Amino acid sequence: FKIFITYVNWLLINGLKMKSIHEIIEMAWCDKTSFDDILSTNNLNEKDVIKIMRKSMKPSSFRLWRKRVSGRKSKHTKYKNI
Repeated sequence: FKIFITYVNWLLINGLKMKSIHEIIEMAWCDKTSFDDILSTNNLNEKDVIKIMRKSMKPSSFRLWRKRVSGRKSKHTKYKNI
């Protein structure tokens, strides 16, 4: 729990609000939203989104999300055109 609070504080210091964090989590779960979309709207790359998801979710939920997102064409714009 302390790690999450520290990470949330870091995000808040860097200009993100709690509402934004929840929106990022929602966008990350959405199949139609790519990481590039999240980057353009929130200025967070894929690694940052993964960190937020890891710190914000239970370990089992995070693993489920990673399994769902890994290799998914809709989450990676570079694969959409293939």
